[in-house]
Amino acid sequence: MGKIEWAMWANEQALASGLILLTGGIVGVAGQFRGWQFAAYGVAAGVFVCLLEYPRSKRNKGTSVERTGQYCFTVCVKSFGPLTRNYYVRAFLHAALCVPGGFMLATVLGCVCLGISSLIYLAAAIRGEQWEPILPRVETRKAVGESIKNPPQNPPPRPPQEMRRKRAEDLEGAAYTNPMSVTANEH
Repeated sequence: MGKIEWAMWANEQALASGLILLTGGIVGVAGQFRGWQFAAYGVAAGVFVCLLEYPRSKRNKGTSVERTGQYCFTVCVKSFGPLTRNYYVRAFLHAALCVPGGFMLATVLGCVCLGISSLIYLAAAIRGEQWEPILPRVETRKAVGESIKNPPQNPPPRPPQEMRRKRAEDLEGAAYTNPMSVTANEH
């Protein structure tokens, strides 16, 4: 059975958590609920989490499918080096970000989801996973083989190699001996 890549699940969970936290924050600020300052924090934290979690990490095995337009975010996240590459840092960062969201009803769901993603990132870090950027592949053209450079001269079906006529450069070797006897018709 295959090894589970926990970071992939944590990334999806954290991105959804950021969106939920952002939405709850917008609702809290727009409704001017009591403690709306926590909702404003939820908007800022939700945007930050979404920007941090939008670029997917490269998988250890198999194909890594990047999100649409993730390259510019990948460059930004990659520029912070070990702070964004290490999943211990992400786990503790998400745990710290989710605490103020628990003080307001509109942002509690985002807070709980972000706490869960923090635990999943901690599990990924314990198993030794780390964030690797998905970079665009450089397509290399394969050299054209000799058989393609020199295509066959006669159309198919071709006789086996030993039955083919020899080249005319070697006149003695090019002589063709007919295996059937040829005689004039006698009528």
